[in-house]
Amino acid sequence: MNDLNKLLEAASFAAKRHTHQKRKGSDGEPYINHPIEVANLLANVGHINDFDILIAALLHDTVEDTGVTKEELAQQFGEQVAGYVAEVTDDKSLPKDERKRRQVEHAPHLSHGAKQIKLADKISNITDVTNNPPHDWPHERKVAYVDWGENVVAGLRGANADLEKRFDETVQKARQKFGSDPV
Repeated sequence: MNDLNKLLEAASFAAKRHTHQKRKGSDGEPYINHPIEVANLLANVGHINDFDILIAALLHDTVEDTGVTKEELAQQFGEQVAGYVAEVTDDKSLPKDERKRRQVEHAPHLSHGAKQIKLADKISNITDVTNNPPHDWPHERKVAYVDWGENVVAGLRGANADLEKRFDETVQKARQKFGSDPV
């Protein structure tokens, strides 16, 4: 199977696994839009052409959110892809605050490919929190999310200058919006 076929297989695999999931935003966007956006950011902002990184981006939430196993990903998409996904996967058995703390702690120790995936993921998530936040998130929670995202990305610096620039622009837009957003 060539790389393009494998990429499309991963997109199909992720779409099927995320079929019934929605993003947290108030418009209930289909979840699959998020991994596609992450892969798109990697390819078109970060200029990544490593198919294993792009495939892992499409699959990055499947273990964490859909019950897929690392072994299943390794068998279908290879050890490298499964490894990247494992690196960016939170342990859902831990409390949310602990998972968030670990993301900050582990960010500097991720592989170069996983750092780039995590960067694109944070760009996507902060964009969503800025433009389409969950309806029940108060102003303070949105600001805290951006602060936390910056702490994670501090440990990813040096992985991809173009993605880092986009992240900084995304945070700047969030701060401008939240500075005038009394909600």
